[in-house]
Amino acid sequence: MINQALKVSFLVLALVRLSAQSDLSVWGAFQTNANLFLRDSAIGAYNIPQYDKQIFGSETWINLNLSVSGFNAGIRYDFFNNSNLLNPTGSYSAHGLGRWYVNKEIDKLELNAGYLYDQIGSGIIYRAFEERAQLLDNALLGFSAKYNLTSDWNIKAFAGKQKNLFTTYNSFIKGINLNGFYKPSDSSHWAISPGIGFINKTLGDDYVQELSAISGSYLPVDQFAPSYNSNAISLYNTLTAGPFSWYVETAFKFDDIYYDAQSVRQLPKGQSTIGKFVKGLGHVYYTSLGYAANNLGITLEGKRTDGFDFRAAPQVTLNRGLITYIPPMARVNTYRLTSYYYPATQFLNEGALQLDIKYGIGDHWNFSFNTSHIMDKNFDSLFYREFHLEVTYKLPEKYQLTVGLQRQIFNQQLYFGKGGEPLVKTFVPFAEFLYDFSESHSLRIESQYMFNKEDIGSWIYLLAEYGISPHWLFELSDMYNTLPTHGKKAINYPTAGIVYNVGNTRFGLRYVKQIQGIVCSGGICRLEPAFSGFRASILSNF
Repeated sequence: MINQALKVSFLVLALVRLSAQSDLSVWGAFQTNANLFLRDSAIGAYNIPQYDKQIFGSETWINLNLSVSGFNAGIRYDFFNNSNLLNPTGSYSAHGLGRWYVNKEIDKLELNAGYLYDQIGSGIIYRAFEERAQLLDNALLGFSAKYNLTSDWNIKAFAGKQKNLFTTYNSFIKGINLNGFYKPSDSSHWAISPGIGFINKTLGDDYVQELSAISGSYLPVDQFAPSYNSNAISLYNTLTAGPFSWYVETAFKFDDIYYDAQSVRQLPKGQSTIGKFVKGLGHVYYTSLGYAANNLGITLEGKRTDGFDFRAAPQVTLNRGLITYIPPMARVNTYRLTSYYYPATQFLNEGALQLDIKYGIGDHWNFSFNTSHIMDKNFDSLFYREFHLEVTYKLPEKYQLTVGLQRQIFNQQLYFGKGGEPLVKTFVPFAEFLYDFSESHSLRIESQYMFNKEDIGSWIYLLAEYGISPHWLFELSDMYNTLPTHGKKAINYPTAGIVYNVGNTRFGLRYVKQIQGIVCSGGICRLEPAFSGFRASILSNF
């Protein structure tokens, strides 16, 4: 931690010196989440360190940014105390410098150094991003340079190591990306935005030696020759023509080693097991066709993925070390019961189609329909299917009513790892009513029911929120298992909360009893264990 302290001290000293500059601009943010764990064995909230002995856990981020004399710079300090974000059944405590960066533009050239966030195309071959709810921070610790060839064309290059909490993975990532825009004339009704990107990953000696040892333990039929370098390339383009927009991207990776949990590995005496490291090609084909005019919006997406698990370290699993970000192909649902089952993106084997239609009539009516069909890459085996219909009627400045119905088919063997279990089939009718008593007082009510004969059974969920603008929000909800399965008991899961806003600061305090589930963001999912206790949060921008 001494090196971290020296870095922070140096950066703070630099900020103090720069504060004398008349053109200095400083801004930042503070965020903390604190959990008080109250053991409840009836819902499964026990047998992890937080419930058994630690009682309290928290995560805190504070960042400071400045702009002066054409330079932009910033730092972020992270503090974790008995956090279960990294491991749902474990406890993680650490603190240190989570990010620093420096940016400078010199004529047509933009230079960056530090922990950098960026992506190529839609992110299929490279995306460096942060997702705090899942403790994902895939920043690239290195440098980048972007040069504007013209007002419509630019080229950028970058190199560095991917962040791994407060260290980095021992592989070196390099990339180059060309982006452009072309329109025949100002009066033309069509334009294109093409691009091409290339990524090279070089593994460290320790990774290659470990992979060599693993390969040596396999029978000859399954052995592979570890290589230090692997490459990926992506070509993409957006065509706009009047009300139409068409995006297409094709990505390939070469000579990459990854773990395939579904591959069969041969054992001595004719036996076999499932799961092995493999070396080979991978590809993703993705396209999105959109239409928007006359209060009508239509989007049709398609994707095929084969062997595209691309990581900074082949040995890590789940959400760690991901270089790639493959666009998800299911609707992002916001209601509690409609969002319980969500299909995590499959990196090795997935074929998917999604259709989304929105239509509005005047100032009052809005109709929405979405359907997703996710299968294996050959479109033979069903992974996930959803139909979602939603209708909203709005009387401006008075009330808004939304009603809808969702139908899901969910492969819990694949997404939850529950071998031998049948497909989950749900019907979820839902309704939401928002009423404005005045400019400052409002009431929002949600009602949902999940009919489900498998997995967690059938549930009802009710929520009421009362807002007093601009400061207060009060919440009360309950979730009840109306039709338990597998001998489980019907239990209430109540939640009560209060939020206070003042200026740029938001305070929150909630009592929560919550079932175990999967939390997803952008197709990347993690297990969230059952929770019983209090949650407090502070978010402040300055």
